[in-house]
Amino acid sequence: MGGVAIGAGYYLMAKLGMHLMMEFPADEIFDVEQIKVKDGLIVTRRLPRSRLFLWRDEHHRHDVILFIGDAQPPSRGSSFCRKLVTHVRELGVEKVFTFAAIATRMRPEYHSQVFGAAIDRETLGRFEELGMHVFEDGKISGLNGVLLGVAAESGMTGGCLLGEIPSVFSQIPFPKASLAVLEMFTRMVEIDIDFSELRTHAKTVDATLEIFLKRMEQSAEESDAEDSPEIRTERSVPRSANTDKLRIDALFEDVRRDLSKAYGLKQELDRLGLFNEYEDRFLDMFK
Repeated sequence: MGGVAIGAGYYLMAKLGMHLMMEFPADEIFDVEQIKVKDGLIVTRRLPRSRLFLWRDEHHRHDVILFIGDAQPPSRGSSFCRKLVTHVRELGVEKVFTFAAIATRMRPEYHSQVFGAAIDRETLGRFEELGMHVFEDGKISGLNGVLLGVAAESGMTGGCLLGEIPSVFSQIPFPKASLAVLEMFTRMVEIDIDFSELRTHAKTVDATLEIFLKRMEQSAEESDAEDSPEIRTERSVPRSANTDKLRIDALFEDVRRDLSKAYGLKQELDRLGLFNEYEDRFLDMFK
């Protein structure tokens, strides 16, 4: 929900200049369940990818390994989590943290709170010291939760950081929650990164969603039983596909020289709806 976990993961990867460590064979995790047809032709698509990225701490306190998956395994997620935990334990990993979202009745303009659920009491105490709200009762679905259950069984410590998002916009990326989660995480593990890009992005999205929400509320107040609120959209100005491609190529070249600019490139690809098309090229830069 809200792209909270994946947004935080990509930003962390870009700002730390992480590098691809390994990739799990896709055919051991996923199977083809459907095919896509476009203009009458079958379109072949690759299976979702599951990769580990590494950042080495120059101060030799602790390294960070980041797991990013294109999709959740459709079945036997716990089996994959056991394979993942076994692998990282062999590398010396002791703590596991996952990012997730929690939908509430917050407004987009409000501060995004962070809730914490821990494997062990020491981590829970650390969450409270940092000002996190304890996620008292509930469920954490998907690998965000299952991975922690498997880690707990393996004797590891850690927990889940859940960023608050507006429930009415739960299917829209909400970068402020990603920012809140990352601020807590980096304080906890004592990593210093620049949040300026993510803060700017979050403010822009907040303002847009708040205006839209107020219009929705106003329409609901003014509408009667026989009239539905009219949603007006601005007509987009036609763009040249070639112009977009040239600009994207230029951004890729900028990122090749400075990996910390990768988040800006991802924002532009998301805005154009082209990230899936360029995803492999984007992640290959982190090799």
